[in-house]
Amino acid sequence: MAADLDLTVAHKRDSQEICFIPDHDYAKFIEESTDSVPPEGNFVDVEGNVIGRHKGITHYTVGQRKGLNLSMGHPVFVKEIRQETNEVVIGDSQDVFTNRLCCSNLNWMTVDGLHGKTMEVTAKIRYSHKGAKCLIRELEDGTVECSFEEPQRAVTPGQAVVFYDGDYVAGGGTII
Repeated sequence: MAADLDLTVAHKRDSQEICFIPDHDYAKFIEESTDSVPPEGNFVDVEGNVIGRHKGITHYTVGQRKGLNLSMGHPVFVKEIRQETNEVVIGDSQDVFTNRLCCSNLNWMTVDGLHGKTMEVTAKIRYSHKGAKCLIRELEDGTVECSFEEPQRAVTPGQAVVFYDGDYVAGGGTII
């Protein structure tokens, strides 16, 4: 459509999320853009045991397996990033799956909120996610709980979740 309208952006590369960074060095981009270097901290297992040191939380994302430099004898993954304690929680493959998320900062599109009702939707938890069937309901604090039929991998706080009602965007929010 952009080419048909002779817009200058018609042949520009697409960019999704932070993926626009040409060399994909997100931590370096954050450090240079904010003049802030996050301190090193501890890798901990799901029980809270210190299992190593990390080079700063901006170097990691939920679900990440490569680049951890941990010798555990089996593949391990980032399960959680705890900014308040500067810890990166490490777990096994099954630890990065969940069948539930909550979100805030809601933006409704084709519906005017849930008003105490539940709604069956397909939710996408990141741009490349194919979407998964779930039931959403509003909680007393105004957030929305999303319960998936099947567990989803690497649900990440701070990312967007988008709710689809067929081909239409019902709404979305920020994963908390």
